[in-house]
Amino acid sequence: MILSASGWRKVFAASGNEQDTSAQIKEEDKKLSIAAASVFFDYISALTNQQNPVIAVGMDTRPTGAEIADAMLHLLVKKGAIIQFSGITSAPEIMAYAKKLDGFIYISASHNPIGHNGIKFGTNEGGVLSGTENAKLIKEFSALVADDARLDELVKSALSCSSSELKSVYTSGGSAKFNALHSYKDFIMQTITGTENKEYQNDFLQILHELLKENPMGVVCDFNGSSRHLCIDKEFFSENYINFYAINEDKIVHEIIPEAENLVHVAAEMERLQAAGYTDVKLGYMPDCDGDRGNIVYWDEKQKKAVVLKAQEVFSLSVLAELTYSIWQHGKESGFKPAVVVNCPTSMRIDEIASKLGAQIFRAEVGEANVVNLAREKIAEGYTVRILGEGSNGGTITYPSSVRDPLNTVFAIIKLLMLKENGLYELWCKKAGIKYKENFTLCDVMESLPKYTTTGVSEPRALLKIKAKDHAKLKAAFQKEFESDWKTKQAELTKKYGITSYEAIITNGTKERHDVKDYSESGKGGLKILFKDKDNNALAYIWMRGSGTEPVFRILCDVKGANPDMEKALLAWETELLGRADK
Repeated sequence: MILSASGWRKVFAASGNEQDTSAQIKEEDKKLSIAAASVFFDYISALTNQQNPVIAVGMDTRPTGAEIADAMLHLLVKKGAIIQFSGITSAPEIMAYAKKLDGFIYISASHNPIGHNGIKFGTNEGGVLSGTENAKLIKEFSALVADDARLDELVKSALSCSSSELKSVYTSGGSAKFNALHSYKDFIMQTITGTENKEYQNDFLQILHELLKENPMGVVCDFNGSSRHLCIDKEFFSENYINFYAINEDKIVHEIIPEAENLVHVAAEMERLQAAGYTDVKLGYMPDCDGDRGNIVYWDEKQKKAVVLKAQEVFSLSVLAELTYSIWQHGKESGFKPAVVVNCPTSMRIDEIASKLGAQIFRAEVGEANVVNLAREKIAEGYTVRILGEGSNGGTITYPSSVRDPLNTVFAIIKLLMLKENGLYELWCKKAGIKYKENFTLCDVMESLPKYTTTGVSEPRALLKIKAKDHAKLKAAFQKEFESDWKTKQAELTKKYGITSYEAIITNGTKERHDVKDYSESGKGGLKILFKDKDNNALAYIWMRGSGTEPVFRILCDVKGANPDMEKALLAWETELLGRADK
């Protein structure tokens, strides 16, 4: 099992095949589930000083979820938890609901293949536990599963729980699900409008409704059997005068990760609807299995086709929309300091967007918990962090949410398109020195974004199989190889790409350090080599980090401008260097 702040994950399918769609898990995995529930119960009980803490439990639509949940529920009933079991639930939904409770357990492996599953833990802060707090659980969990006698006794005790109490947890699931949906709907109103003020929320949405009546908008969703098909999406779009079209509602029919290769299905449906006369269809999205991420497809008016946005483009568009919305909403207030918090491999196009809009950029290590915790730190320092997230995977987190959410992403784009007179795009054009066009489309917005060439996070060339287990030693070896090559390649790099110098940057948790001399200090964190021109301007970077949730080593290259040859060359060089270092 991979144990990280982003989730504890492994292949739970009994066969061990990560593509197995069967629901059965092994007895050993039931024991692991009971052990995980036990250490979390003890943690949340101590944290809240409650003997009977109120814990939400939910799962995504993976086949193995039910057996994992059942094992955990046995333990929680035995220990005396007050359980709100909402069954199939999206991650943003359970995290919004948990704000009213003591904590949550969410059974999911996010975008991993269907035979995988996992567990996420959180308190009532609305997000997963931080790396520091999660480490406490990992320590207790590891000790428990290493002690056979203690674990067997715990399992025996859990399985002897009151059958009537367990049955009550299941029969009250409908009520828990209703409450979870209600809590989530209230919360999504807050994230979309940027305020808890109900009057402002209603007034703003009324404005949006009038604009949508004049300019009909249709959104297509490829649920791909995601937990979101039992969420608020359908009714929420309809209530807000947005036509909603769905495919693959209750069955996982293709790979789960919402990257370009899987967004072709929603793109095809958009093109089918447009050909059938549904010209209102402008946007499409596909969530992953836990429903916290949804990358975007849009209708290109010029090409008359559906275009799949890359993950970094989705995030850039969201940042542009929400940063301008924050300025539109708060820009005249004294002490307004806008900022965006992102992960280390987020494209530098975000830096350009933020700079033109007068906002600061702060970077954390990969991992939703790291980005969320850094945002909290910056908010405590007086910054307004309206939007944060991991641009490398397109995940948009809109304050005060602590989790990615496709509804926030879609509504960010809708606000950008609909608020036209003295609106968000006009504000961007003024700040960026771009000529504003009144009847603009999303094509015009996309063309106005800074141009960068970035490796896709799910591309085969972005995933390496590394033998080295000690990533600090691997990066030390990489440093030797890189510095040796730099001496011989510098002249060529200057001639071909204008690169004259470089800087090593590392991220660990919420901390980013520049001009690092010892690459091994990044440990399991992120390492970036930033390439600069003669005027010290950033031209490109290469980045690396071992995944915390999958057995792969991730690499990426980001290059200023439309320059795929440079991106391919630098990424190939990084791959070669790591190959030599891994020996």
